[in-house]
Amino acid sequence: MVDVDLARLTVRPLDASTWDAYAALMERHNGVFGGCWCTFFHTMSADKTYDADDNRALKERLVRAGRSHAAVVMDGDEAIAWCQFGPPAELPNIYHRKDYDATTTQPPDYRITCLFVDKRYRRSGVSAVAVQGVLDLIAEAGGGTVEAYPHDNAGARVSVLYSGTRALFERAGFTYDRPKGTKNCVMTRVV
Repeated sequence: MVDVDLARLTVRPLDASTWDAYAALMERHNGVFGGCWCTFFHTMSADKTYDADDNRALKERLVRAGRSHAAVVMDGDEAIAWCQFGPPAELPNIYHRKDYDATTTQPPDYRITCLFVDKRYRRSGVSAVAVQGVLDLIAEAGGGTVEAYPHDNAGARVSVLYSGTRALFERAGFTYDRPKGTKNCVMTRVV
């Protein structure tokens, strides 16, 4: 564990200028989740494979084309976390999609689909910095309705690596909307 001074952290958008730092974070964690490179929520098209090198290349193409968005939390020049967001057309592949579609009345402007913190920085408040970074980036882009799909942990302390917890999003000003699947929920906030 690193002694974290949250005040020294900065948040930058994932783009060509932050790609190398983001890639280094991913590589320190073996591409995350078996080499996903945070591509699962983008697509299950022919471009998406289960090969880490292919997923890395896909993610880099999407980032450089402006079709993959995230708030990248930086400690100096090192990326230590990210929180992925984007419009539903950019991130169509969410867990429990059938359940979600059956209960959706209006799609959001943005989705938050993936949240990851370097193992050295976990349980130190960095997730909250990443979520706030997304909200700030969305505000800079003009705002809108934002949905997140965290674990609904009923207040219990749980380890969640990719979506955060209901309590994390409540602290960030989101409100509970409805359940999604057996352990997740839909939460919303207008920015």
